[in-house]
Amino acid sequence: MTQPAIPHPAMRAVTEANDEAERRFAHGVRVAEALLFASKEPLAGEDIARMMPVGVEAEAVLGELERLYRQRGVNLVRVAGKWMIRTAPDLGYLLAKDSEEPKKLTRAALETLAIIAYHQPVTRAEIEDLRGVSTNKGTLDTLLEAGFVRMRGRRRTPGRPVTFGTTETFLIQFGLDRIGDLPGLEEIAGAGLVDVQIPAGLGLPLPSDDAALRSDEDPLEPDLFDLMAEERLDALAEEAPLDPLDGEASGPIPPDEGAPHGER
Repeated sequence: MTQPAIPHPAMRAVTEANDEAERRFAHGVRVAEALLFASKEPLAGEDIARMMPVGVEAEAVLGELERLYRQRGVNLVRVAGKWMIRTAPDLGYLLAKDSEEPKKLTRAALETLAIIAYHQPVTRAEIEDLRGVSTNKGTLDTLLEAGFVRMRGRRRTPGRPVTFGTTETFLIQFGLDRIGDLPGLEEIAGAGLVDVQIPAGLGLPLPSDDAALRSDEDPLEPDLFDLMAEERLDALAEEAPLDPLDGEASGPIPPDEGAPHGER
């Protein structure tokens, strides 16, 4: 009768080491899954890495989780350089029925947000030049309150106007890992969002949301945010009530919402 082969001690040690590595990795996957499930905010890779078992790479664990969730009801996605679990896009309609209808941004606000995203840092006057119409202060206030844009600094030009840029909240809301993931002009046209002939050579600027101030920007004054908050509170007291049907003010239409070009 043939005796079973006895593994060499070195081979047995390698096998045991591999088994231990697999156990550690599987435990790391469970740990990361628990952290992501419990967190209300996206988690940075380094935050997850601090909780990993010895010898387990967070990047490999997140890659495995992303693969496992790809065909599930929830997906692991990377937004703003961080990780979060989200409902699969094709199942979002199931939850939309029970969720509160969010206040919709006006066309002027969407245009302003797009300009800030692609051209940041940008001033209010520069936004108006690009839109071709005046920009109501309430439009910028809406974007600031929503957390989509922020005041970056002051342009080193006469009057020292405030410069605006996008925020991490903007990236999360629109499912972007970084600002460079914004679609280019060809992608926008391919999606049917541009219905005119695009001139040859025309393109969009390469967006950048680098938090560092540029050479033509100065830091904001420490008390500017408090001043803006006080002004906004005063303005809120005078605003028209919101129409629950469309989320818009029921008072007169502001100049940049519906007036002819020459009257804005």
